[in-house]
Amino acid sequence: MKELICILCPNGCALSVAEDQSKIVVTGQKCKRGQEFAIAETTNPIRTLCTTVKTNFPEMPVLPVRSASAIPKDRIFAVMAEINQVVITEALGCGTPVITDVLGLGVDIITTSSLETAL
Repeated sequence: MKELICILCPNGCALSVAEDQSKIVVTGQKCKRGQEFAIAETTNPIRTLCTTVKTNFPEMPVLPVRSASAIPKDRIFAVMAEINQVVITEALGCGTPVITDVLGLGVDIITTSSLETAL
């Protein structure tokens, strides 16, 4: 039995998730999204990653970035290791890819702020 709090709507339902043979049984949800959340979180948890990358610009030593879409939760530390190797050396606009297809996951790491306007 696994206990979760659903984060998909303001209800914040306390969910109980159990595997009954090959079927996942969810209880405690007040809406359909709670069941979908619990099944996804049990079978393939994913997260959007938000962090910063280093730059060569003293006016803005770090630039905020995020994953363009969610990545598998168990790959977050590996993706962070890739991000930590990046140093921005040119002015970039918001939404510009910093890493394309990080670790072959089909997800880009993109800027969430403009370095162009900060310089």
